[in-house]
Amino acid sequence: MTDFESFRKQALDELLDWLRIPSISTLPEHKADMIRAAEYVRTALERAGLAKTSLVDRGGHPLVYAEWLGAPGKPTLLLYGHYDVQPPDPLEEWVSPPFEPQIRNGNIYARGATDDKGQTWILVKAVEWLMRRDGRLPVNVRFLIEGEEECGGEAISRYVSEKPPELAADAAVICDSEMFAPGLPSICTGLRGIVYGELHVEGARQDLHSGVYGGVAPNPLMAIAEILTALKNRDGRILIPGFYDRVVEPAPAEKEAWARLPFDEKEYLEKEIGAPELTGEPGYSVFERTWARPTLEVHGIRGGFTGEGAKTVIPARAVAKISMRLVPEQRPEEAVEQLRAAIAAAKPRGVRAEFRLLHGAPASLVDPENLFVKEAALALEEIFGRKTVFIRSGGSIPIVGLFNACLGIPSVLMGFGLPDDNLHSPNEKFHVPNFFAGIEAVVRYFERLGA
Repeated sequence: MTDFESFRKQALDELLDWLRIPSISTLPEHKADMIRAAEYVRTALERAGLAKTSLVDRGGHPLVYAEWLGAPGKPTLLLYGHYDVQPPDPLEEWVSPPFEPQIRNGNIYARGATDDKGQTWILVKAVEWLMRRDGRLPVNVRFLIEGEEECGGEAISRYVSEKPPELAADAAVICDSEMFAPGLPSICTGLRGIVYGELHVEGARQDLHSGVYGGVAPNPLMAIAEILTALKNRDGRILIPGFYDRVVEPAPAEKEAWARLPFDEKEYLEKEIGAPELTGEPGYSVFERTWARPTLEVHGIRGGFTGEGAKTVIPARAVAKISMRLVPEQRPEEAVEQLRAAIAAAKPRGVRAEFRLLHGAPASLVDPENLFVKEAALALEEIFGRKTVFIRSGGSIPIVGLFNACLGIPSVLMGFGLPDDNLHSPNEKFHVPNFFAGIEAVVRYFERLGA
């Protein structure tokens, strides 16, 4: 076994140990696990030879910081990842327990395997390998790894907004996205923004008997349904006045590049969606609908009686969790005000309705001709043996916009996940060959930038 093969095995074993820590940021009962997960990666960075490894407290779950600045005159990269994970529910749908990682069919199955512990570990191990092999790095690096990406990111927002000298860099590198297809190296150049919050509707002071008061008492659950259907029509067109005013169409060259991607809509529907048919705005391709058009989605509604059997009450209040995905040029604060105005206009008589914002972030775009993006594309091409494609993502990584706005740096999104990795779902996985290839690709990227 070569030194690198031995190192890869060690890296995989350590990743499995990290995945065993249930670092669920949104659940208060896992606060101690969050500290354990943060300390695990801090210790790994210290062991790799980085300096100033520390846990940074900005309220909430700690940030992990480390640096190596021993390459004067060379670029400085800010390496970002997150150690927190989504709740694993529903547990009964997991083939193996979510925090007891198993390797099956060449994949690691565990919560956080690809989002984002596995991909963050790629960055950690690439740096460690170069330090072990050469005793130094070809570029300067700063690590910033957070524990609140899955629950709003307030601590890192406060820290980055302070613009501390510890975050000065030429570019950020983020491994928290996916390849377009197996074996096809991909760089994500665009992310949608997000507005996430709750629609609260209140009617009577207390729940009321539907026989005695039905016909005169307002029903908050019905009101929520009326409001939501007034916000978006059956074709997926958002009906909020002014909402589309800032939407910019992708350039013709970008749409032409998307059309050349290896994509089978029927296979996509069957393997990834699993519904009778695709929906959304007519006249737009799948990529336009998921990458370049804004959305409004409902994630959950609570209120009234939902247990077994019958209970005939008119609920006093109801809540709907909703989000809007935003595209470049749309502004989260403006979208929130447009949404609130539309809710007020759609609210039926007899109820009070209020939208409470939980978090928001703008969309982001990076120029594929940027030096740091171009070198990443060439490094990926060397390792995977295929030309790198440039794609967008329908998801949101709020830190990308924050790095641009506060630090003035672009973000290079080198993703090694796959479309069927079940992010945020049961049986999340990470393809082991992609984990190993990712380490090699990041090593090669650093070498190219330092040459």
